Amino acid sequence: MNESEPGRIVLLTTSHRVAPGLLSWPAWQALRAADRVLCADPGHPQLPYLREAGIEVEHGSATARELVDYCLAGRGAVVLTSAEGESALTDGLARLAGSGREAMPALELLPGSYDLPGARLLDLVQVMDRIRRACPWSGIRTHEDLAKYGLEEMYEMLEAIETGDREALREELGDVLLQVVFHARIAQDDPDEPFAIDDVAGTIVDKLIHRHPHVFGEESAETPEEVKAHWLRAKAEEKGRDSVTEGVPLGQPALALAAKLASRVRTEGLDVALPDGAGFGYELLALAARAEASGVEPETALRAAARAYRDAIVAAEAARGTAG
Repeated sequence: MNESEPGRIVLLTTSHRVAPGLLSWPAWQALRAADRVLCADPGHPQLPYLREAGIEVEHGSATARELVDYCLAGRGAVVLTSAEGESALTDGLARLAGSGREAMPALELLPGSYDLPGARLLDLVQVMDRIRRACPWSGIRTHEDLAKYGLEEMYEMLEAIETGDREALREELGDVLLQVVFHARIAQDDPDEPFAIDDVAGTIVDKLIHRHPHVFGEESAETPEEVKAHWLRAKAEEKGRDSVTEGVPLGQPALALAAKLASRVRTEGLDVALPDGAGFGYELLALAARAEASGVEPETALRAAARAYRDAIVAAEAARGTAG
């Protein structure tokens, strides 16, 4: 810059979730054009890359007054902010600009890098890693210890879906995600067969790509039914199962288990008669199979009915209390 041009103060922000050195083109332009580049944090992750690019950085901070006076002479300064920001400097610049009595250079807040979608997942992984290492309770948990919590969180998520509570759903999804990350962090410590969150993510990415050849490959699917056919075919190839019952967890709720077995039978076109026995269990099995064939999830249907029954009980209790 020269004195005939207006001076400029650039506050350059970067995201710690993006690899250092991956700055935007406007950021590099601002850094190369600046008369001074300042950074108060000597450990800032961008500094080695700026030095490699031939950009001289002053290690230290300047007051708002000092920067304003420097840049009013037609010069430009870039302040590389730390992860905590430069609150004293920005507050000082805001006071000077807001007073209305000060000549000011141009002020610009320039993002040097942006978070990609899913970037906050990196924060979750880092937080979980620190908790695992520093928390006396979390540091000794096992997969078996956490099993019951995973089930509880899934039911709480299901309730948020059924009630239509969007705020609760967001929170419960986070709790379910925590279980995944926590289990992956525990697995990382296994002395014999360790794996980490990246292995978990890589496995599901590979699975999704393989089971969606109409998206990532050359096959086509125009209807949900065709998509499901692709999915089942790919799944069968992956698992190499000898029976349609393989992979059906017997520990799931009984109605869901009955519906899943009935679904496998129907999908495979097997002619398997329902067992003929006396008792409510066999009657419930027949109802679950009938519901599944009709496109109704029996577990969900029963939960909805039970919720309506619960509401009726509450209303009856309230009426009795009023009458009393």
